[in-house]
Amino acid sequence: MLRHVPWGLLGLALAACSPATPSRSSASPAAAALTSTAEAAPDPRAAYPQTRRGEPADDPYRWLEDDGDEVSAWIAAQNRHTDSALGSGPARAALRERLAEVHRYESFGVPVRRGGRYFWTYRDGVRDQAVLMTAPALGAAATVVLDPETVSADGRFTFAGWVVSPDGRYLAYGLAEGGGDWTTWHVRELATGKDLPETFEHVKYYRPVFTRDGRVFYSRFPAPPKGGEIKALDHGHAVYVHRLGRPTSEDRVVFARPEHPTWQFDLEATPDGRYLVITIGDGQVGDRGVEQIATLDLRAGATAAPRLLVDNFDTELILAGSDGSRLLFKTTADAPNKRVVAIDVRRPERAAWQTVVPAGPHAIHDVVQIGRELVVTSLVDAHTEAVAYDLRGEKLREIGLPGLGTAYFAAAEPGASEGAAYFTGFTVPGAVYRYEAASGALTAWKRPSTAFDPAEFATEQVFVTSRDGTRVPMFVVGKRGLPRDGTSPAIMTAYGFGGISSTPYFDASMIPWLERGGRFVLVNVRGGGEYGEPWHQAAVREKRQTGIDDFLAAASHLVQAGYTSVSRLGATGVSGGGTLVAAAVVQRPDAFGAVVPVVGVHDLLRFHLFGQGAGWAGDMGSPEVPAEAAALRKISPLHNVRPGTRYPAILLTTSDHNVRVAPLHSYKLAAALQAAQAGPAPVLLRVYTRSGHGASRLSKRLEQAEELLTFFTANLR
Repeated sequence: MLRHVPWGLLGLALAACSPATPSRSSASPAAAALTSTAEAAPDPRAAYPQTRRGEPADDPYRWLEDDGDEVSAWIAAQNRHTDSALGSGPARAALRERLAEVHRYESFGVPVRRGGRYFWTYRDGVRDQAVLMTAPALGAAATVVLDPETVSADGRFTFAGWVVSPDGRYLAYGLAEGGGDWTTWHVRELATGKDLPETFEHVKYYRPVFTRDGRVFYSRFPAPPKGGEIKALDHGHAVYVHRLGRPTSEDRVVFARPEHPTWQFDLEATPDGRYLVITIGDGQVGDRGVEQIATLDLRAGATAAPRLLVDNFDTELILAGSDGSRLLFKTTADAPNKRVVAIDVRRPERAAWQTVVPAGPHAIHDVVQIGRELVVTSLVDAHTEAVAYDLRGEKLREIGLPGLGTAYFAAAEPGASEGAAYFTGFTVPGAVYRYEAASGALTAWKRPSTAFDPAEFATEQVFVTSRDGTRVPMFVVGKRGLPRDGTSPAIMTAYGFGGISSTPYFDASMIPWLERGGRFVLVNVRGGGEYGEPWHQAAVREKRQTGIDDFLAAASHLVQAGYTSVSRLGATGVSGGGTLVAAAVVQRPDAFGAVVPVVGVHDLLRFHLFGQGAGWAGDMGSPEVPAEAAALRKISPLHNVRPGTRYPAILLTTSDHNVRVAPLHSYKLAAALQAAQAGPAPVLLRVYTRSGHGASRLSKRLEQAEELLTFFTANLR
């Protein structure tokens, strides 16, 4: 679900707004600064769009899973109802302008070097999409390689990734219709700026790989039925090889496992270009946290076949680099906090694995190869530290980072003497640094200048005690000196799925909220990877309730400690986090003032029947395993809605091109909550058009951020 999900809270498919609920208490100056942006709106108890109850009796909204005119008319009615509830006026216009101002800054992707040139993405804060830039050196003048607006001027397609060949001659770039996951990859000759005639279609999630001999390896699914792209099961994945300049009809399958239709394949070449590494997952690679590995010796000729290196799913294996025949992997094998091992392709058996970087007291987050060294980032209470090692595991140095936040390093060619890193925090826009391998020094290359003063805000880390006594961390961000008297509104979020760690990140859309006296809270619930594999495994399958308990404990602490009050506490989450907050609010509707589940999975008894869903069973649990199905029923948001309950204000959001999590999950939960609501607070649904699992266009992000902040402002009182 849930891999490759960017962590900008409001940069995703967040949306819609609702009218104000009746005032619950007198507002403090800080709260007044926020509530003053809410406009007069219709009575929230106005009738919802009619939703018929169908069969079966225990799933009366199953008809909303279908395509057709009735569902389309229902969606349109729900969007009209949300529009009506939204309201408009000068305060909302002012918010819109402030959001545009704080987003109006230059941002840069981490540069990579190919064929003696550097390539990176660039946003000017005004244009709708990033452009791809190139320069012969990091300090040299740059030129535009690709402007997606010239490729799809009508906005039908969005830029979905890029790869440059090792010699710098070719660019592969992906275009996704409506911002969804179905992607078509094109190949451009950089010297001429012209596209080759071949395209790679029906691709999801994974990028193609150029080899040094002019081949392209890519993985794709069978073509989905026309009109069935959203719900088509992710079955039948296969790896193909293509020779540049030849028609794709000649491409042949080089690796597939048809006896395992749910398996998928992610491709990567080793830094020296010697091997193609095929990482195999049951479902989207990475979702279960265990992988198999196959390799193809790229020197062995066009007819060579891949060889299985690891043939069982019992440990995480993420390629980190290579040293001749030794492939380096980040793994959980015999290491709950993860370690780096070398697997020699000549002796791949487990007994011959060699530890390169042993497990330490903190969970390893990422490992990349820069020249002849490895940079290992670890998580210390959910923020980053970095250490450099040589390829045999000797520690070279600790790398000083700019502050408390999150650092990402980019891999660099085997002969490179420098690399690049990206550093961000809650009030620190992502800055790009040059990393000098000889000294370990980080030097700022591009540091954004923004329309706010970061010094106005402070971040503190707080630890709360969960239901079972576990110590759970969370970050609280707000204005310096903001009182803890219960009067400040707060928005809390979490993820807690798939071992993915939630670390500090910058989201410009939160700045107006913070400026007006609101707080933002990130909770590191179990199910993530902040404290290694035990933290992840504590909330999988039958134990999913653990992460929900952590989130509810954090909500309680925020109120008890005076950061906010129940009526002023909001919660939102994206994807797996959307599932989390939806489950939390149906279990404890009295714990929140307003909740926004975004592109979440809400029917936990049928999620495996659509799109990518079957691949989540390793973490979520399987509806086809009785014990796991029983546990899923207990936490499934849809199945725990109770008629006659006074729910807080709830806004469910999804998108029409959301292939990753079928939008029907949000449709069904919205219908159930609207029918069950016994209180005056609104239950709304927003379905975005030309948008997928996340919003990649600036205009979409601004639209969704404006609606989200208006919704919370109107309802957190």
